[in-house]
This record gives sequence, C-alpha cells and structure tokens, in this order.
Amino acid sequence: MAETCWPVQRSTRGELLLELLSEEIPAGMQRRAIADLEALLGDKLAAAEIPARAMRGYVTPRRLTMIADGIPATQPDRTEERRGPRVGAPQPAIDGFLRSAGLVSIEECEIRDTGRAEFYFATIKRPGRPAAQVLPELIRAATFELPWPKSMRYPASSLRWIRPLTSVICLFDGEVLPLPLDRVAVGRVTRGHRFLSSGEISVRSADEYLKQLHDAHVVVDHNKRGKMIADELRRIGFGLADDAALLEEVTGLVEFPVVLAGSIDAVFMSLPPEVLTTVMRSHQKYFLCHYSDGTPAPRFLFVANNVAADGGATIIAGNERVLRARLADARFFLDRDQSVPLELRVEALRERVFHDRLGSVYERVERVAKLAEHIARVAKFSPSNTLGANPESSRRAAWLSKADLTTAMVGEFPELQGIMGRYYYDLEHDEEKHDPLKRIEHIQIANAIGDHYRPIGPRDSCPDTPESIVVALADKIDTLVAFFAIALPPTGSRDPFALRRAALGIIRILIEKSVRLPLKDALTKAGEIFYGQREPSLRDRVPALYAELIGFIVDRLKVHLRDQGVRHDLIGAAFMQGGKAESDLVRLRKRVDALEAFLVSEDGANLLIAFRRASNIVVIEERGGESYDDAVNPALLRQAEERALFERLAEVGVCAGTFLDREEFQNAMSELARLRRPVDDFFDKVTVNCDNAALRENRLRLLSRIRATLNQVADFSQLEG
Repeated sequence: MAETCWPVQRSTRGELLLELLSEEIPAGMQRRAIADLEALLGDKLAAAEIPARAMRGYVTPRRLTMIADGIPATQPDRTEERRGPRVGAPQPAIDGFLRSAGLVSIEECEIRDTGRAEFYFATIKRPGRPAAQVLPELIRAATFELPWPKSMRYPASSLRWIRPLTSVICLFDGEVLPLPLDRVAVGRVTRGHRFLSSGEISVRSADEYLKQLHDAHVVVDHNKRGKMIADELRRIGFGLADDAALLEEVTGLVEFPVVLAGSIDAVFMSLPPEVLTTVMRSHQKYFLCHYSDGTPAPRFLFVANNVAADGGATIIAGNERVLRARLADARFFLDRDQSVPLELRVEALRERVFHDRLGSVYERVERVAKLAEHIARVAKFSPSNTLGANPESSRRAAWLSKADLTTAMVGEFPELQGIMGRYYYDLEHDEEKHDPLKRIEHIQIANAIGDHYRPIGPRDSCPDTPESIVVALADKIDTLVAFFAIALPPTGSRDPFALRRAALGIIRILIEKSVRLPLKDALTKAGEIFYGQREPSLRDRVPALYAELIGFIVDRLKVHLRDQGVRHDLIGAAFMQGGKAESDLVRLRKRVDALEAFLVSEDGANLLIAFRRASNIVVIEERGGESYDDAVNPALLRQAEERALFERLAEVGVCAGTFLDREEFQNAMSELARLRRPVDDFFDKVTVNCDNAALRENRLRLLSRIRATLNQVADFSQLEG
C-alpha cells in the first residue's frame, strides 16, 4: 500500500521541525500526547511573541512529530517605561535606579511632574531575541511538561517520558537547535521502519523529513494510516462490522500497515459469538468477519507491521496458530464451566471481596436481589400501568447475576461477565424450551443476567426487557448507596468506583425507557436494605443518605441533559415544585421540556420578569423576620387591579394544580400565562409600599401568592437570564 506524501506548505518565515523518537508508545496514549504537545508548544510560542502561522502534529508508535511553520525570525522589540526616584532624591537611590534600568547617567532620564512631585522616568528599549535563541528553552519546557498517564524517569535525569527516548530532531530553518535534553542525542538524524529500513536518516527540512520517512516505510500521519487500514479492510473483508475503537488501536500499533486475512478452524465456530469476538478483538486485535445474516464467518483480518517476502503466508500461519491456541483455551473453559450450575456458584461468591469495607460479592448479591424484587413491584411505565416485570424472576436474575464471576471463562476474559452468565443459564435450562410458561421465565431471567451491567458506557444501549431494566437499576442503585454510605463518593476528577457512570446509567434507563420509578422510594429502600444487612443501628442515616444521593444524581442529570442542549437552570427549577423535590426523572424531563417551551414564549419571558419583581419585593421585606405567606384578605383589596389579580391567582392555582396532577405540563404552563395581564396591571396601577400598614401587608401577601402559584409548577427563582 502506497502513501501519498503531501509536501509541507513553506513560508517566508521560520520552520520548526521537532521529532521525539522513542520506544513504542501505547496506542491509547498517542492521540492525546500529540494534541497536548501541540497545545503546549503553541501556547509557549504565543507567550514568547513568536507564534507559528500553522502547526501540524503527527504520531506513530515510535515518534511524536511537530512541524510549526511561519515562526518569526526574532521577537518584537519591546519598549518599557519605568518611574524612578523623585528629583532631589539621595544619590544612592538614583544610582540603584540607573543600574536596574541599565542606564549610565541620570541625564538619559526624563523629568515629569506627576502632580505630587517631579520624578525621573526612563524609557528602556529591549531588542527582541532571535527565535533560534528562544526556541530551545520553550521546546525543552514543553517536552518536560507533557502530561503522560504513566511515565518513567531516566537515571541521573529529571526527564520523565512514557518510554525511553532514543533521539530527537530539532531543526529551525534547517539548523540544529541546541536543545538541552538530559542524556538524549539531539540533531538531524532519525530512523525509519524498524524492519523495513536500515541505517540512519539525516534530514534538513520538514519536506525532506516526510519524504525520507515515506521512503523508509513510515506513514507519519496517524489519520492516513487509519484510512489505509480501513480501505484495505473493506477491500479484503466481507461482512466486516464497523469497529472504530479497534481501528484506532491498531492504527497506533503499526508504522506501515499491511492488512492480512486468516482462517478460523471450523471446530471453534460453535463457540458463542461474544467469545469469538472477545478472543480476537480484545486479546489479539483481530477483526472478525460475518455472513450477511450477521453470524460469524470462519475468517479474520489483522494488521501487520511488515511486508513479508512470501506475501504474508508465514505471518498469517503464525497468527492462525496463536488464535487456535486461544480459542482452544476458550473451548476448554466453556466445557469445564458447564460442569457446575450457576446456582451452585453463588455460594462461592462469599470468597470474593467486593470491597474491603463492603464485604463480599455474595452480600452484594443479597442486597441487589431484595432491591430488584422491590423495584419490580413499584416501577411503572406510566402513571397507571405497572412495569410488567415479574418480581420473582427479577429477584432470581439478580441472585444469579454475579455467579459467572467464578467461572474460568470470565476469569480469563473479564469482558464477558454477564454475557457468560446468560449463556450458561440458557444451556442449563435448554430442556424448558418446550414448556411455554417456563420458557418465558427462562428468557426473562437469562436476559436480565446478561444485561444487568448495561449501559456500560455512553455509546452502549440500555436494557430492553422489564426484568433486565429492573436488575440493571437495582445493581447500579446498590453501588451508589454502598459507596456513599461508607463516604467514598467521587472527588474532583477521581471516580475509582465508576459512580458517575452508575448514576448516568440509572438516568438513561429511566428516561430512555420511560420507567416511572420514584427515586426517593428506590434509594430509601436500598439504604434500608444496606444498613439492615451491614449496620442495623445506623438505619436512621437513610434520609441523609438519600439527600446526598439525589443531589448527586440530579447533578449528573444536569450534565447529561446539558449535552443534549438543555439549560442546567431549567433542571434545577423543574426539580423543585411546590417546595417538594421531584424524584421521578421521566416526569422531571417532561416538566423541563414544558418549562423550556414556556420560557421562550413572550408570555413566559414577561411572566418571569414579573415573578422576579414580586419575589424580590417580598424577599426584601422578609429579611426582618416577617412572613407574608398567610392568606390574602379580600376585604382589603381596594383597587380593581388587585382584585382582578387575586381572582385570577385563585383560578390559575386550581387549574394548574389539576393539570399538574394529570402531568399535563404544557396546559399548566398555559394557565400560568393567564397571569401576565393582571400582574402587569397590578404593577402599573397599585402601590405596594403605601402608607396604610394593613393595605401594604395585604399587598405583600398578594405578591407572595404570585410567587407560590408559579412555584407550584417550578422553582422560578432558579431560572437565569
């Protein structure tokens, strides 16, 4: 496969070529590393007033390359004005000022009257330094500051790097810069492909660098390597599923990609498709081919980093031999695991520690099973219909959900946990397929076992069947409750127990599947189960635990909906209504959508202004400790505008409440819109802070009533803009 080598666009200003050649950089770190290096170097060039016109970063398994074009030859000259001592100051003070300013005589200074006294002023001109003098210190700083997830320190050196650096190219307009990197050779020499080229390569420019590496079988551009691999995979393979993550990984493993095809022995094609995929994808970095119906084909593709004289036959045979051994192991594990039913494996979970402060996985399974049974009884798809989950099937699925952790297959391939549990349960109950009732229960439990970890990430889909939804929710809720109960919530960017992912999983399941599960009920029940098992004397902590957890989940909900374009303040406003916190996320989302639509209307925007005006007046008056939440006295309503507002508030309050009970939030917002005219008339014609104390207090109660009526629908005080 040939790579087109595009020349670098040259400029009349300076060109910087930097290559950091090292041992193999882990594929997952390459993209981030070159992006960080480009950002660091770009910022430092800009701060030094020699910004590059264009920068391009390239990365291969062995090298980070930066080409910066259009760097000014010198920094701009600088003029600095400095005030010195006052005229008539002691001579030592004047001498000290002259030394600091680099002047010889005070006559080089200008005398100015500042209004308080006359002072000496010096104008200092500093010529810009040549870029060739500035660049070495900037590049060295960027190299040392490059953040790696992991790094190693060199002997007798302060440099930390992901792998040992072997050499560095650092050229500015073709000349080597004296880059001070400890114990690393810096010059104009690099090396090509480890197997397909020999000897050193000396370069004088970026164009020559790219051309010579191309000739030395190194595709420097990461994106070009990825496209070469993808095009060749499509050309050779058939029924190849898109796998962007695997493509990205193998792109980071080779400098000159060669796609080859191998065969899978027919004896292994009876393995579960997930086992085949995991063995090949996760462990060998192979692409599995499929037939048109989606079933696996006995063929795989892989990417070599070499061009063999025999057309790749030896490489293919070696990879087939390795894959054969791995699949034979998987076949052995599969056969051995079936000798022990899942039910009997649950007891072995007592020996597996979930967390040193949370006991065994067996104890966790006990909690999740109880919680799953409870959720199956209370969760609904709509306000009137039950979810349809079988409580007993949900409890049993949760009880068996972690049993496959004790199998040899999951021990060897942890990615298959849950999946193998479903598969083994299917095999154990295969004889039930002729009994319709047992078959239904069998499918319910098997699906719930296989899906209870989902969604694993933002791109993963949520469970579909009722029992699967219930067990997945129970598993994630128990995780949150357990770690929050022992005071191990996420802190900053640290989330070692993936609690944010668990919260997002709960949010996505509830919203995407329209599951009506009051989180207050579920979280409280989970807390009671946890403390009942671990610390019965601490059950009184459940309310505080719930408050902390619901706040955490709502924060994640704000992030989740913000990514979908929803303002975070709308969520905060919809979360509180009538002084109560919403714990039904489906209802919360419906309320957010209705509130968003209302506020973009003219009535909504004006009513928000009126709410703030009314609320601010009442809040100011309440600072002295008074309260204006008591009922309005109709007899003290003297003006037509305040009587009209009072009557309209009563009507709207009742109608909006009815619509809220029916979850007809758009209609509830429409009711609020009826307040706009009487509220506007009230503020135009009625003086709240009048001299009559009784009238003033009654009008403040009327304003408080405006606030309470709107807050019945949402907490308008949380809205911004």
